[in-house]
Amino acid sequence: MLAKIFKKLNDLLPLRSLKVRIFVIILIVGIIPGIFMRGAIVSNYEEHAVDNRISTVQNQLLVVSNHLLNNNYLVTYQSEELAYRNSRAVIDAELEMISNLYEGRVMIIDSSLKVVKDTYGISEGKTIISEEVIRCLRGENTYNYDQEHGYIEMTTPIVDTSAVDMEGKSNGKIVGVMLTSISNSSIVETMEILNQKSMVIEELMIVVIVALALVLSVVLIRPFSRVTDAINEVKAGYSDEAISVPDYTETAHIVDAFNQLQKQMKVLDDSRQEFVANVSHELKTPMASIKVLADSLLTQENAPAELYREFMEDIVSEIDRENRIITDLLALVKMDKKVQELNIAALNINDLTELILKRLRPIARKRDVEVVFESMRPVVAEVDEVKMTLVMTNLVENSIKYNKEHGWVKVELDADHQFFTFRVSDSGLGIPEDELPHIYERFYRVDKSHSREIGGTGLGLAITKSAVLMHRGSITATSVEGEGSCFTVRIPLTYIGG
Repeated sequence: MLAKIFKKLNDLLPLRSLKVRIFVIILIVGIIPGIFMRGAIVSNYEEHAVDNRISTVQNQLLVVSNHLLNNNYLVTYQSEELAYRNSRAVIDAELEMISNLYEGRVMIIDSSLKVVKDTYGISEGKTIISEEVIRCLRGENTYNYDQEHGYIEMTTPIVDTSAVDMEGKSNGKIVGVMLTSISNSSIVETMEILNQKSMVIEELMIVVIVALALVLSVVLIRPFSRVTDAINEVKAGYSDEAISVPDYTETAHIVDAFNQLQKQMKVLDDSRQEFVANVSHELKTPMASIKVLADSLLTQENAPAELYREFMEDIVSEIDRENRIITDLLALVKMDKKVQELNIAALNINDLTELILKRLRPIARKRDVEVVFESMRPVVAEVDEVKMTLVMTNLVENSIKYNKEHGWVKVELDADHQFFTFRVSDSGLGIPEDELPHIYERFYRVDKSHSREIGGTGLGLAITKSAVLMHRGSITATSVEGEGSCFTVRIPLTYIGG
């Protein structure tokens, strides 16, 4: 139930604002301790005031109890002798003074629970049976603070220290009890005054805290507003520079993440522009060649049939080249689609590799390149057969095409408990170290003249990498220029969609 309430409160638009939340938090943190502090101060004062009142009254009653014993008050309270009457009058006056001073009542009770003296004059001569009185006669001092009815009740023992036991030691015999009830009206009045003053202070504190919360909620949010403004400027196109708001660690992290994103977006935009330029160039080149060949035929009158045939063969070759570029472009576009679905099935990778090598060995024989296949163990994996065929074919075909005369290509297949590894190494031309990071870029060629000569489009490795990534795999390349290259593909045995 509470979770639903908090969820509904969180959905409220104002509470979703960090500024409002900071304001509310500061307000709560500031006001709640003040309220508890006021209650604690008043409660603490009441406790100490009651203790002090009880201690003061007890001290006065102990003095009176000594007077009682010295004048044998409990024994001679009914005597009519003048001396006893005078001493009783003095003690009665003391009792009345205490009763009036504390707006209370004092009763003197002897050991037989008989009321000897009552300052109210209504219980004298009566027997009182009270738990507090009995406990006091047994040596336990008690007091009770009744806050609801506004009085403090206490018992004070009357101890006769002159009594001695068989061995002559004082046994401090309790011969009576003074049961006293006093008013707490003065304490209540003081508490009301203290509470009123605390309320005034608390109200002033609330005003100050509200003002402080407003100021802090604005000041603390200001760096985030600057981040928003800076991002909006970049979004509107007014600036393309890296933004900086180092006020807080959090804003620095946000700004750093945005700058990294902006940098990646710029790289992506530059890459897209370069891709468009490369596509235009690659498609324009065959068309230009076709136009030159066609214009040459048109300008020559009575050209022999052999020349026509030669030019038409060149035109067909250029058309085939353009068709390959368009086909590879379409394949790459399909690879780039995030919604592209794979037709995953458990496949024997050894058989697939053998089939691909069987298709490519005729090309290798034409170039006098030896193709060797080495399988460490049988491998079965969940892959898309078409795309995995594309990966293997591109890598092996590149190793054959970009090889030396009388060279070799070695294909290795291995697996562990999680991945299978497809490795293609060759004795080919190799790739310069500084060009290795760029080989997966679209239309990128290490040896442009040789690539055009053998019909490369510069899209094969880009398509290969996309297909590998779709399988949640990885592809790495090592190479030594003039000695050969090695491409390693690692694919999970079990496909994990995402």
